[in-house]
Amino acid sequence: MHHSQVAIIGGGLVGASLALALQEGARARGWKIVLIEPFAPGNSFQPSYDARSSALSFGSRQIYERHGLWQTIAQRAEPILQIHVSDRGRFGAAHLAALEEGVPALGYVVENAWLGQCLWQALDEDVVTWHCPAEVVGMQALEGGYRLTLNDETQLDCDLAVLADGGRSGLREQLGIGVRRTPYQQTALIANVSPLESHRGQAFERFTDDGPMALLPLPENRCALIWSRPGDDAERLARLDERRFLDELQATFGYRLGAFQQVGARHLYPLELVEAEEQVRSNLVVLGNAAHSLHPIAGQGYNLSLRDAQALAEALLASDRLPGDFATLQGYVQRQRLDQNLTVGFSDQVTRLFSNAEPLLAAGRNLGLLGLDLLPPAKRWFARQAMGLGTRPD
Repeated sequence: MHHSQVAIIGGGLVGASLALALQEGARARGWKIVLIEPFAPGNSFQPSYDARSSALSFGSRQIYERHGLWQTIAQRAEPILQIHVSDRGRFGAAHLAALEEGVPALGYVVENAWLGQCLWQALDEDVVTWHCPAEVVGMQALEGGYRLTLNDETQLDCDLAVLADGGRSGLREQLGIGVRRTPYQQTALIANVSPLESHRGQAFERFTDDGPMALLPLPENRCALIWSRPGDDAERLARLDERRFLDELQATFGYRLGAFQQVGARHLYPLELVEAEEQVRSNLVVLGNAAHSLHPIAGQGYNLSLRDAQALAEALLASDRLPGDFATLQGYVQRQRLDQNLTVGFSDQVTRLFSNAEPLLAAGRNLGLLGLDLLPPAKRWFARQAMGLGTRPD
């Protein structure tokens, strides 16, 4: 029977980032880490117009710098130099600029395939063992750990099992961990688009009565579009031919980047806030989207999960107990609770405030955006939230 100190179920971006954060300390302690992932990562990065991407905050850059990976990631990371926040058809607007905040960029947009490739190649096979393609189909609690059964009937024992298998985690349900679901009555349409003019590192968040829209800068002068609409309307937009879709996008966004020239494959994702009712048990941690899945418009979800992974690694490596020790895991959750509550609350309230057509709320949020641009302390707070630095001291 193979035994490891830490088994990470899900070798995507969050799971691989946890393995990276643990790697040096695990080597020094003689720990073995297992990554179990159903989809084999590619051997090389293949650029694609339609590549899905993630917005990394400045705080996430600092985490990857700490592990010596940022220089590699940065080769295909598009910096966000400015963020323009506005309410369609109304006067309120706010502008955030990296220069004003004293940072090289407010954040970065990175293709998921590239970020994954950088992470996987940074993992040391002497410390981190892959089981891939493989899937955990059963988990049995043991004294001091878990026994994992894979879909090829292989069994693995571990001191700590980490569920990082996504927002629709079947293992979370199998273990009886409940979730709180808050539907937003919206569906996100996600696609890459090409504008005529250079995006110059600008990100746009535009709020409409039907839902928020974000346009984030990508390499090759592409932009990542996240367009939240009521479900039926999102499906209608996904079915439109390219020209009619671009016409509707243009009518909603305007001409700040000139005329839109091209749109790639369109994908639909129903939106809801999902929060696991338990994040830790003895010898068990729920991490990433399996722990909390946020509305994508504020770009906070992956960055929060990365901070969780870093905090978990630090808690495990600072303890002189086995990785599954419940007191150690409770300490991790308590440390992260404020960050999680503030980030989830910030994302949720921004989404609700800017998806409401009620006239008094619309007037109030416009005054709020105008005030945000005029009041340096408020603007500073908003910028720090956007950069993933909201709970950290200056």
